[in-house]
Amino acid sequence: MQIKDLEQLVREEIIQRKEEGCDVIEIEKRFLKTERRTASTLNGFLKALGSLSAKPDFPCEEPSELREIRAQRPKEPEKTEIELSDSEIYEKIYGGWLGRCAGCLLGKPVEGLSKEQIEEWLKVADAYPLRHYFPPIEDLPEDAPDWLENRLSRIAEMTKRMKRGVLLGQINCMARDDDIDYTVLGLHILENHGQNFTSRNVAETWLYLLPYQQVYTAERVAYRNLVNGIFPPESATYMNPYREWIGAQIRADTWGYVTPGMPDLAAELSYRDATVSHVKNGIYGEMFASAIVSAAFATDNIEKIIKAGLSVIPKKSRLAEAVKDVVLWSKESGDWKDTWSKISEKYGHYHSVHTINNAAIVVMGLLYGEGDFERSITISVMGGFDADCNGATAGSILGVIHGAEALPAKWIEPLNNLVESFVIGYNNSHISDLAKRTTTMVKKILGK
Repeated sequence: MQIKDLEQLVREEIIQRKEEGCDVIEIEKRFLKTERRTASTLNGFLKALGSLSAKPDFPCEEPSELREIRAQRPKEPEKTEIELSDSEIYEKIYGGWLGRCAGCLLGKPVEGLSKEQIEEWLKVADAYPLRHYFPPIEDLPEDAPDWLENRLSRIAEMTKRMKRGVLLGQINCMARDDDIDYTVLGLHILENHGQNFTSRNVAETWLYLLPYQQVYTAERVAYRNLVNGIFPPESATYMNPYREWIGAQIRADTWGYVTPGMPDLAAELSYRDATVSHVKNGIYGEMFASAIVSAAFATDNIEKIIKAGLSVIPKKSRLAEAVKDVVLWSKESGDWKDTWSKISEKYGHYHSVHTINNAAIVVMGLLYGEGDFERSITISVMGGFDADCNGATAGSILGVIHGAEALPAKWIEPLNNLVESFVIGYNNSHISDLAKRTTTMVKKILGK
């Protein structure tokens, strides 16, 4: 690893340890004062940071072992006996897949943009508030910001090269995205290893089926560790300052699809997946998301669904605090932008692809969406941060609640029932076929 990469790793690890409640002041001072930075000195800083413990007054309790996570939950998660036929389960799973694709595709053009930038795009296009896929802009006004011109140029270049559009009127399938690749990969793991799959099975599947250049942040570090013979759980922690970012949370949905009404089992499957690359709130994000997908099979009450998610994660974690904050703030104001401001003020210091702030945005979208598919995904995307991930998670949950047939045609028809994927052997899959195969896994898990 080059010196500049090691330096960046130390900087990001300082931030990560600070967020975990550690006192990093002295180490940070020494790092900043060190003029001649060698690999040896930089590795020494990483070792020193790794030896820190949370300060005694840190109010959170955030274990990474499943047994300890379960001991810190607010209560035992409820298993709901659902009365759904095989065809009804398929309809909801298909809705989940379609909703996830639509929500992801909605946010894809604005991934990484701020809430303010998203609003500016829409206002320039005379399309605010968001009510459809993002519109292309044929003739930009002279005073349009450079970032918008650059973003539209990159999208146009990608569309021409890939022959897959992501803007309104240009969409002909679910364009490839890692948010969907991991959903596909989860299905493959279940089909090949069953519900008793291990974290090692997940790791080896990555190596066989995922291209290294198509994984990011925590997953890329973990992948590199796997190649070097460092397997779970160490693959999640070795030189990985991204271990609480959103990567695991976007891998949650398959585990929720195959465990209808069983949030505890959904969370357990998610845990085995998450520990390949994440710890603490990174793990909790995937457990939370899979549990709310699972609960969506049993109820359309959004607050109950969110409570099901909270029931599987430590009650004194930063993620639980953020979720409970958003629930409270949503009761204080009927305008989602007021709650967004509070999320930004309290949790905006996290990286834009961190688990905690993005989970808060999803919860905001669910609560203010009030069970409406379009409102839920558009609010989740207009909130910014990791917009495609948040749209995908919100869309998945509302897709399960409503089922495929009830989803608005304007969001679903442009997908043409087709999904691109970089998972080897799965490109140009029919979404309905993926849903059927997922339903088959449900039958096996339920013993039907």
